[in-house]
Amino acid sequence: MNPDPSFPPARRPIRELPDELISQIAAGEVVERPASVVRELLDNALDAGATQITVRLMAGGVRLISVEDDGLGILPEELGVALKRHATSKIDSLSELESVGTLGFRGEALAAINSIADCALLSRVAGQAHACRLDGRSGEMQAAARGPGTTVEVKELFFSTPARRKFLKSDATELAHCIEAVRRQALARPDVGFAIWHEGKLVQQWRRCAEQRNSLPALEQRVADVLGSDFVERSLWVDYQTSISPGRSDNMARIRVWGRVGIPDAARTRADQQFAYVNGRFVRDKVIGHAARSAYEDVLHGQRQPVYALYVEIEPARVDVNVHPTKIEVRFRDSREVHQAVRHAVQDALAAPRAGSSQPSGAFTPVPAARSDIDEHNNVYAPTSIHFATASGHQVSDLGALWNAAAVHTEPAEVSATQASGDWPLGRALAQLQGIYILAENAQGLIIVDMHAAHERIVYERLKTQFGADQGGPGAAHPSLSSQPLLLPATFAATATEIATAEDYADSLQRLGLEITAFSNQTLAVRAVPSALVQGDAVELARAVLAELAQHEASGVIERAQNELFSTMACHGAVRANRHLTLEEMNALLRQMEVTKRSDQCNHGRPTWRQIKLSELDAWFLRGR
Repeated sequence: MNPDPSFPPARRPIRELPDELISQIAAGEVVERPASVVRELLDNALDAGATQITVRLMAGGVRLISVEDDGLGILPEELGVALKRHATSKIDSLSELESVGTLGFRGEALAAINSIADCALLSRVAGQAHACRLDGRSGEMQAAARGPGTTVEVKELFFSTPARRKFLKSDATELAHCIEAVRRQALARPDVGFAIWHEGKLVQQWRRCAEQRNSLPALEQRVADVLGSDFVERSLWVDYQTSISPGRSDNMARIRVWGRVGIPDAARTRADQQFAYVNGRFVRDKVIGHAARSAYEDVLHGQRQPVYALYVEIEPARVDVNVHPTKIEVRFRDSREVHQAVRHAVQDALAAPRAGSSQPSGAFTPVPAARSDIDEHNNVYAPTSIHFATASGHQVSDLGALWNAAAVHTEPAEVSATQASGDWPLGRALAQLQGIYILAENAQGLIIVDMHAAHERIVYERLKTQFGADQGGPGAAHPSLSSQPLLLPATFAATATEIATAEDYADSLQRLGLEITAFSNQTLAVRAVPSALVQGDAVELARAVLAELAQHEASGVIERAQNELFSTMACHGAVRANRHLTLEEMNALLRQMEVTKRSDQCNHGRPTWRQIKLSELDAWFLRGR
């Protein structure tokens, strides 16, 4: 029973804790499970310059953890010191602590592990006649046989603290955590070979890459080996660097972000394939995680999580790794510069459309846009107009004004004659399916395009570019969209909230290219709309934007919510389902997708197109069997 709180506790003297208890307290911070021991021993092996590391386990690492390396080794006279608390070869001054360049540096791991397990060190330095083995319990040292390098054996983990051993999971679960710890290190060091044995059986192996550690070919091979070829096929290269000291030109004055980031289609429901490294150290860092996630903000659908393996290289003095005993957390001197570097790196990689960017001779190429005419068949304005020139010099519109027989058409035969469908990444339009999808043919097979989603992205990116959103503004203090007055104001019955929002956010609406004023106590009039959306439904656009503004009742609404606003505006400006398109207009949309940033996803994160290869079609119909 708990003591009666009404009585004061008995006074206990202040005294120093015994060394063994101090080590066990430290072990509670450093060693959570067998995987923690594996991670610490791997750090030491890599710091020693190992090129091959072998991990041997029994009972998921509870009975035995043995880590063998071919590194520099430990001199016999230093073996006993290695097991003492705060003994390390990594640092010896405050200046080195402030710019740590190694994975380990605290000098706690071996001492903490030795306090809760039966440890032994076996090491040999090149040039010595034999190796030396140190028993961590007794301190006894004896000669042994071994090649240059070090072996650390950890037996019966938590034998001296059985209560903690009860918190461990099954052997299979602990083994999985140990393998994951090695995977994380293997991803960062393609120049080192790794092997994992369990109960005498090889369970995982990654061979050393011959290329240099920081070379793209080496990382490409290691990422494929560790995360699988599917990850590589569904990811993009990132290699971005920015200067953090404009006056300096050396490598230490910049941040480099490189690696691979998954395409939006590869996103997962869990954040279980997100690997971030700072100077080769695996970290769980909120700055990097938020920066990477924000780069996907308008290309990722719902709450899905992106996948990536990102490596940040920064001057060691600009990052503090002495934050947590497990060394898995870091603190940046300037987190903003790191956030911006990671976000720009990922954004740049995702911006290029996978459909292709370089246009062959004879393809549709953009020319300045002109105002669309009215769609005579439906008595409404056609969606946003984007004009193109064909190889013959004729202008056609992307979902624009040329809807009737008087327009200049390019017949399918002419398209084939001037440009082979295989030369265009998204191919040549064949037909429209159910008023929703465009079917096109390219060299690989069949392309299916969601025409509304694709056009929505095109309009969205045009709005962002015009507003200066990509670079935070084109230099003006308050960037804005150009507007076009309506010949006749569009009026609609408005709620009290809509009228109040139009009055309160008149300046914000003007920056968005909208002029909405009170026509009466219960009516609003739309007098001007953005030039890029002049063909859309002005009333529906006004209602949608007012609803978005009403949800952001604070100053600076445009800066914080511009992507959401542009998304709403683009949705109302894009072509709708069941709108019949000509082949000419379908081809124009395909060509614009090929040169528009992020056109592989709509601004809600849904894919805009899919490729069905000829080999898949052949398999469906059993051709060649």
